[in-house]
Order: sequence, then C-alpha cells, then structure tokens
Amino acid sequence: MALPNERAPLAEQVEQLLATEDRCPSWRPGDPVLRRPTARFDGQLDPALLSRFVEALRVTMRAAPGVGLAAPQVGVGLRIAVIEDPAPVPEDVRLVRGRVPQPFRVLVNPSYEPVGGARAAFFEGCLSVPGYQAVVARPGEVRLTGEDEHGHAVDEVFTGWPARIVQHETDHLDGVLYLDRAELRSLSSNQAMAERWAQPAPGEAALALGFELPH
Repeated sequence: MALPNERAPLAEQVEQLLATEDRCPSWRPGDPVLRRPTARFDGQLDPALLSRFVEALRVTMRAAPGVGLAAPQVGVGLRIAVIEDPAPVPEDVRLVRGRVPQPFRVLVNPSYEPVGGARAAFFEGCLSVPGYQAVVARPGEVRLTGEDEHGHAVDEVFTGWPARIVQHETDHLDGVLYLDRAELRSLSSNQAMAERWAQPAPGEAALALGFELPH
C-alpha cells in the first residue's frame, strides 16, 4: 500500500491512508513525522472522515495489539490519539502497576500536567519501536485536558497505568518517543522481557542491568 504524501493537505493524507485497507501502516524511528509536533485538530477532517480515521486507528491498535495509538504513528501529523486497555494482567501486576481496564477513548488536542510529585518507573513498549521495551519513569498521576471526537471538553485526572498510557500517547503528538525518556541501560528485547523481567516491578532488572529507579 502506498504511504500518504506528507506534503498533501491533511484530509488528503488521511484519504490516501484509508484508500485500500482498514489497517494503517506503522511508521518507525527515523521517519520525520514521528519527530514533528502535530497540528492542532481544528476541523481539517470533516466528521465522516474523522470517524473513518478514528476507526482505522482503533482497528490498527487492537490488531497490533496495543493500548494506544497516535496519528503520527500512521503518518498523519494531527493531534489525535486513541487509547484502550482491557488490562488482562495477573492480580499482582494490577496492584503494583495500577493497571485497570480503560474503555476505548479518542483524545483530541490532549495535553497533560503532573499532579503531585510522585513518580513511577516501569517497562514500556511502543508499536513504533517493535521488539523492545525499556524502563521509563513518569509522573504517577496526571491531569489530562483536551477534547473528544465530538468536540466535548475533557478534563480528567488519570493515575497508575492509565496515566502512563495517556502520557505516552500525548508525547507522540509532541514528537517525543518513549525512548527519549527511558533509562537506556534497561533496554531489553521482548524475549529477554519474557525470560527475565516479567516481574510486576523492574527492581531486579535495575540491579542486574545497573540503572537507578526513582525514589
């Protein structure tokens, strides 16, 4: 499938993206679209096209599978992302990471700010950087503001793993990859994660790989 022409108007880019299949191609580090701040959504897509684009993001996210996907990850520089987390994890993981189910949501023009000073560090992955994970320390609680796909205002506090998801996806809209915030000594293949670092928290990995966790 042909990739969208980055110089075309945004609506035309989205039409090109959706022209042949429902699942969108995933862009990788080195593609400039992942490093540019996105354009604020201000009606560049009509409601029908926006709905089709959101559905394509949903299908692509679920097929990966992932818990979030931002427009730049499929080559579109618009400030739109989707999140969803069924949180199929063991109870000990849920308790340590604060990972609870999140329904499918569309984030339009989101931004976040930390609430309080607590930080949490866990392994994170990204659909644009397949095959690897690394430990990222992030605020444990954030206030997210923006809109939904219908233009309704969003002003909500997220904690635990949901807070991590909205930070990760909003970062994409600012041209920031999780690796920019990661402890690079923790970078591990998915195989190493499965064999060595499946614990709910990354304490053993920190000792073995020689990096510090936030206090």
